[in-house]
Amino acid sequence: MPTTVKKRSVVVGGHRTSISLEQAFWEALQQMAAAEGKTINQMVSDIDAARSGNLSSAIRVWILDRAIEGLLQPTGTAARAGPPAGKQEQ
Repeated sequence: MPTTVKKRSVVVGGHRTSISLEQAFWEALQQMAAAEGKTINQMVSDIDAARSGNLSSAIRVWILDRAIEGLLQPTGTAARAGPPAGKQEQ
């Protein structure tokens, strides 16, 4: 997966700012915002309101937290009982 950093402008709390994130994080943020019925600006504003420290880092951590939560749910791939696909228990 490419790790190209993309700089984009967003509006946070009524103020325009730019955020630098890797393309994969922009895509994840867009998908997560859409799943919650929000725009990227709304999602970033929510993350900004709860953060401490750098906004780009806060976004990355927020996305990682949501990804981990999804994997730990009973329906997530990491929570499946049994061996990984193609492997047999011994």
